[in-house]
Amino acid sequence: MTEPLYTTEILRLAASLSEPRELDRIDGWAELRSPTCGSRISTAVQLDGERRIEAVSQWVHACAFGQASAALLERHAVGRAHGDVDNALMLLSRWLAREQEEAGDWPGLAKLSPARHRKSRHGAILLPFRALVAAIESAR
Repeated sequence: MTEPLYTTEILRLAASLSEPRELDRIDGWAELRSPTCGSRISTAVQLDGERRIEAVSQWVHACAFGQASAALLERHAVGRAHGDVDNALMLLSRWLAREQEEAGDWPGLAKLSPARHRKSRHGAILLPFRALVAAIESAR
């Protein structure tokens, strides 16, 4: 029997995504769209004096996998630097492409495993990480 694509856990994660919020200040901003699925995300980031993430706000228009990925990103982004997010993006991309067995050390990403065999969902899953990297880079 085949594992369902949209599990209860993925739907719960997607539903847990916070509404966009006002940041004290916006140090970086990015708007991206996935060409494979049409998902869109706008990400604002506030950085501390060491250029680590203090706060993130996301406007997400994506499938449940994109929303679930954005929720996981949001939950664990505070305190991370550009290199941490960029590395997480690289490892997540390799995991989705089945180039490695582990999703990396970003908490919760393994919950997205039902989408590994659905390449059409990969763009939505990667989009929040790509947008956060781009938002941090725009703050330079």
